[in-house]
Amino acid sequence: MPTVSVKRDLLFQALGRIYTDEEFNELCFEFGLELDEITTEKDIISKEKGEDRAKGASDTVLYKIDVPANRYDLLCLEGLVRGLQVFKERINLPRYERIIPAEGEGQKLIITEKAVQVRPHAVAAVLRNITFTKERYDSFIDLQEKLHQNICRRRALVAIGTHDLDTISGPFTYTAKAPSEIKFKPLNQSQEYTASQIMDLYRTDSHLRHYLHLIENKPLYPVIYDSNGVVLSMPPIINGEHTKISINTKNVFIECTGTDITKAKIVLDIIVTMFSEYCEKPFSVEAVEVIYPNGKTHIYPELAYRKEKVKPELINKKIGISETPSSLAKLLTRMCLKSHVIGNGNNIEVEIPPTRADIIHACDIVEDAAIAYGYNNIQMAIPKTYTIANQLPLNKLTELLRLDLAAAGFTEALTFALCSQEDVADKLGMDISATKAVRIANPKTAEFQVARTTLLPGLLKTIAANRKMPLPLKLFEISDVVVKDPNTDVGARNYRHFCAVYYNKSPGFEIIHGLLDRVMQLLEVPPNKENGYTIKAAEGSAFFPGRCAEVFAKGQSIGKLGVLHPDVITKFELTMPCSALEINIEPFV
Repeated sequence: MPTVSVKRDLLFQALGRIYTDEEFNELCFEFGLELDEITTEKDIISKEKGEDRAKGASDTVLYKIDVPANRYDLLCLEGLVRGLQVFKERINLPRYERIIPAEGEGQKLIITEKAVQVRPHAVAAVLRNITFTKERYDSFIDLQEKLHQNICRRRALVAIGTHDLDTISGPFTYTAKAPSEIKFKPLNQSQEYTASQIMDLYRTDSHLRHYLHLIENKPLYPVIYDSNGVVLSMPPIINGEHTKISINTKNVFIECTGTDITKAKIVLDIIVTMFSEYCEKPFSVEAVEVIYPNGKTHIYPELAYRKEKVKPELINKKIGISETPSSLAKLLTRMCLKSHVIGNGNNIEVEIPPTRADIIHACDIVEDAAIAYGYNNIQMAIPKTYTIANQLPLNKLTELLRLDLAAAGFTEALTFALCSQEDVADKLGMDISATKAVRIANPKTAEFQVARTTLLPGLLKTIAANRKMPLPLKLFEISDVVVKDPNTDVGARNYRHFCAVYYNKSPGFEIIHGLLDRVMQLLEVPPNKENGYTIKAAEGSAFFPGRCAEVFAKGQSIGKLGVLHPDVITKFELTMPCSALEINIEPFV
């Protein structure tokens, strides 16, 4: 969940009253938020960098508030205050207005064919005659960063650029050029650089270096010019110094470029709705005409309102309450969803404002009604069901075995369910096709290419990482393995395996064999052919020839035990003999 830091005194001033910490914590809970921490800038610096660095830092009290990840309208002080004030019924929800300038007077953003090949989408808007203070300006910049980290997915989907409109002149052109052809003075720099030099400049920058990979390998870089050839920005990396906004800026040109048009429109709507209250005409936004390469035009921001109908019975049933339709409509209105009853009370018409992109389905409306009603106010009731919850038999068996294996002197390990192809095949002397391993389509690293088909590699890697520990090392794990199975809906099947490894100066086969006998004793499986278990000499690619046995129980082969082959031990970077046991425990459930 994103965390929003706001100055307590500034927040209380905007809310029009002073709260104690406990009162504000309760208000946050009622509104579906969480007051995560009460701190100061000095305390934060002191914790992160030491007390020496914290000298001279501000003692202003900060509230750190956890906000739901999809509530983009609460990521700044303005949206937070507006939401709380509407929730407490102190103000009405404002109506956002899009102003379309007269013909020939509005701004235009022209998208070229070259730009479409790199980052295809762009939207724009103008905040006209806005009044900034230091606090408003800081909040404006902070909101952009919060959106970049959240819905914009670290600028991969959308990048925001804000510019002082009075320093440039439209129409603006969004195009793409070779890095050597782009030259401008980046934000907060004193000289001009080419795009290639800019990439080198920010390669060591703690903030911007994380975004360079988005375009650095492309033959053309996106860039936005004004009518005089002045560079506004090179998205998604950096804006130009020429168009830098300040506290004194009166007219702000906002552009959002990206790879996802829906996200771009949401981001633009959020920025303009949050800060249009500081315009000369509050909650009004000047539209910009965007012209596409095919000649089509579109007016942004959309600031679209839409209406949904929800049945009161559905809301009452899902939450477990029995409120009247008018009462439910009032609850929704408090959550910034203007609502009223229509017809004979059979439906509630809900108006979704442009700030609430998180409202996708009727269940989102029901959730808001539940928050406004108060979760603590919902009466507890016994579910109308005759089933009794119980632990799955396989999980119960697993838990019981874990306790007794630990009592037998073995230490439990929990290893990754994903591993490399080498771990389950090459290192165990097998071909990958013979393992029936489920491959990951887009593995993040070479360490996580397939789902494990055996628990043995994970335990051997754990031993390799703990070689300096006193000998012997005795580890076990009871977890699922995954193998391909064309007879299932998903094409794969899980099996619960038990694996144990003994690592010492001598192989210790008798210890692993004794552990198998102890497990069978616990499972009440006698050592005989008819209705018990037996072991037979066998061969396995991971085991030393003549030192491997197959375990049979319940009329089927359930696994193997033996001394590991020296090649296997070496490939896992081990230096001493090792015995292992791995069986499937599902037949014993």
